[in-house]
Amino acid sequence: MQKVIDGINYWIKRLPEEYKSMSEKEISNRPLPNKWSKKEILGHLCDSAINNIERFIKIQYEEPLYVIQSYNQNHWVIVQNYQDRSLDEIVNLFQALNKQVVNIVKNIPNEKLSNLCDIGNNQYQTLEWLIKDYLEHLEHHIHKQILIENRLYGQN
Repeated sequence: MQKVIDGINYWIKRLPEEYKSMSEKEISNRPLPNKWSKKEILGHLCDSAINNIERFIKIQYEEPLYVIQSYNQNHWVIVQNYQDRSLDEIVNLFQALNKQVVNIVKNIPNEKLSNLCDIGNNQYQTLEWLIKDYLEHLEHHIHKQILIENRLYGQN
């Protein structure tokens, strides 16, 4: 779990720096009408943290099996109005939520990491898998939608 903790801590520090290097236009631009802006992607990562905090806690104590409830990601982004909020506010939320994720993960007893959860479609995974998947999801959005476009288009 230390690798996951280190990965999340890295992004807590690094991602704000990346966003501060971008223009307001760059972070607010939607590449297509039905695609999220970089501000909205950061907001989505906040929503992911909110949902996973609950999961990481409940999987440790719910019996006999915790069932993962999905959430409508697009509705969450729209309802929370990330597009019209200040970048600083979203960055602060991202940092605070992910610090809480790290705190939870640090305090999970090793024997709880093997607790199973139902992730849907007759698939079961361990809490450990879910935590690793959280970091993979975070890094997927960062590398594929935030940093890659910044590197490709940042020189304009």
